[in-house]
Amino acid sequence: MWQFLADNLPHATATLNATATVLLALGLIRIRQGNPRAHKKMMLAALCVSGVFLALYLLHKGALYQTTGEPNKRFPTDPSIASDAARYTYFSILGTHLILAIAVPFLALRAVYLAMKGRIVAHKKLVRFAYPIWMYVSVTGVLVYLMLYQIYAV
Repeated sequence: MWQFLADNLPHATATLNATATVLLALGLIRIRQGNPRAHKKMMLAALCVSGVFLALYLLHKGALYQTTGEPNKRFPTDPSIASDAARYTYFSILGTHLILAIAVPFLALRAVYLAMKGRIVAHKKLVRFAYPIWMYVSVTGVLVYLMLYQIYAV
C-alpha cells in the first residue's frame, strides 16, 4: 500500500494544485464581474481543494518515508538527465514555493474569515497580496511536479 501511495499521490496532488489554480482564477473573474456569490463558491472550492491537497501531500511524505527512508524525492544530479540550469531553476522554484506555501493556509483562512464576517474592506486589503501568493504557490506546485515527476523523472 505504501508503495502505491508513494508512486501515485504526486499525480493526485498535482491535479489538485491545477484545480485550485483554475478555481482561484475563476474566483477572481467572478468578483471582477460583480458576482460575489459565484466568487464565494469558487474561493471556498479552492480552499477545500487545497485542504485535500495538503492532506494528500502529507500522506505522500509519510508513504515516501515508509518506502525509501526519505520524505522527499531527490532531483536528479546526473547531468545527462538534468542540466545544471534545470537543477538551479528547479531549486529556485521549489525554494520560493515552499516559503510562500507556509503562509497560504493562514492567509486563505484569514481572508475567508474576514469575508464571512462581512469585513469586506479588510478582506480586500488582505487579498491584494494573499491572492497572488496563493496563485503563485498553486502554479509553482504544478511546475515542481512536472520537473520532478515528468520532465526529469528517473
